[in-house]
Amino acid sequence: MSIVRTRFAPSPTGYLHVGGARTALFSFLYAKSHKGQFILRIEDTDVERSTKKSEESLLSDLKWLGFDWDEGPDVGGKYGPYRQSERIELYRNYAQKLIDNGKAYFVYAEAEEIEKLRETLISKSKAPHYTREMLESLSTPEKIERYKKEDRQPAIYFSMERKDRVLNDLVKGDVHFGAESVGDFAILRSNGLPTYNFAVVIDDALMDITHVIRGDDHLSNTVKQIALYNALEFKVPQFAHLSTILGPDRARLSKRHGSTSISEYRKRGFLPQAMINYLALLGWSHPELKEILDMKELIESFDLDRVSKNPAIYDEKKLIWMNGQYIRKLSEEELYKVSKPFIVPIFLSEEEYKSSQKWVMSALSSVKNEINELSQLPEKLEVYSKAPEVNYELRKSLEKTGILLIYKALKNLYESMDEWAPQSIALATRQVVKEAKIKPGIFYHTLREILTGKDSGPDLVNLIFLLGRENVVSRLKRFLEA
Repeated sequence: MSIVRTRFAPSPTGYLHVGGARTALFSFLYAKSHKGQFILRIEDTDVERSTKKSEESLLSDLKWLGFDWDEGPDVGGKYGPYRQSERIELYRNYAQKLIDNGKAYFVYAEAEEIEKLRETLISKSKAPHYTREMLESLSTPEKIERYKKEDRQPAIYFSMERKDRVLNDLVKGDVHFGAESVGDFAILRSNGLPTYNFAVVIDDALMDITHVIRGDDHLSNTVKQIALYNALEFKVPQFAHLSTILGPDRARLSKRHGSTSISEYRKRGFLPQAMINYLALLGWSHPELKEILDMKELIESFDLDRVSKNPAIYDEKKLIWMNGQYIRKLSEEELYKVSKPFIVPIFLSEEEYKSSQKWVMSALSSVKNEINELSQLPEKLEVYSKAPEVNYELRKSLEKTGILLIYKALKNLYESMDEWAPQSIALATRQVVKEAKIKPGIFYHTLREILTGKDSGPDLVNLIFLLGRENVVSRLKRFLEA
């Protein structure tokens, strides 16, 4: 049995969409779960829209997610090159082979003429499927002569054999294509560049791709590609078409459902392991229905027989919840490392982040239960850097009931403490509460509000310790003397 080889082949025309990331993940998991190989290929023949910046962004996002490809544009491999723009001669050679075998032909026609033919067919209530006879009728002797004089190249069209075809899809099951489901189609444009359906067949065949895993929006292309595989006497790979990703309202996923690109989630402070975990559950389920799974567990348990035929529902709220779960699992050292881009220079300078590492680690840990995205850290850490406005209504109420004196006693006790440590802070605070005979819940809630202006937040004793004696005494004094 041949080794399993899957591929992910994005076009560098924009950012990595969550749908593309899901396709890449399923391809990666299938290869690795079968001890196979995962290949990255860049489909950059759309010269007007493809950019180097987009390619770099795609590679960066894929690496951030944790993908490790066996072959690709940056690592090489025996089936390279791995950019379509570097394989143009290959496509031209195979197009010529099809012409020599009578399975493809030249079309000397402008794009406007093809479009007019299409409109004519539609106006007659016919499917816009071209036949060889239709297209060759546009290639008049005069036009052929003009093309040659102007040194212009004609387009090359594939002569589609009209017959029924059946695709045994690994997700969808048997998919039937009728004999008239598609007409002749272009394989090489007049500018010498291949069309998607032609290039992808040549690349997948020559790279020994055994399994093509992609979105079901490609199903309509599959009948063309199968015909090309057969015409070129290539082995047809196994196909698995993944169902569409829909928003909670069951409409096609778009920006109104939240962020849709991996780069946006990176900027918001999502962890790659959370993204991978959530993407894996978009249309696939674990045999034991587990929801929190790392990459190792996913590789061990993934197979296509548990991929659903039904559309996957993308719920960003669940992704946010899952990211929070992963943040809470981080050690102090791990949290310190991943938080830096969100803290420097917004909350601390680079120098302060390094020199105060122990304090920063403790502060980050104190608020990690309150966040689901790392970008929320600066706001949550404000309790340590920003003294709250005095709540005059609260002060009046405490003065009226005589409770204000208790906080004055607490301030004095904090000032006189020999050691500023969590244990001694807890003992001193409990002592004041006990002597004042006040309900602890009310006392601690009010103390938090005096020190931070908030009614919830990090563990209070730890908060007081991390604020430091000087800040705590200053904030209490400011409130008492307001």
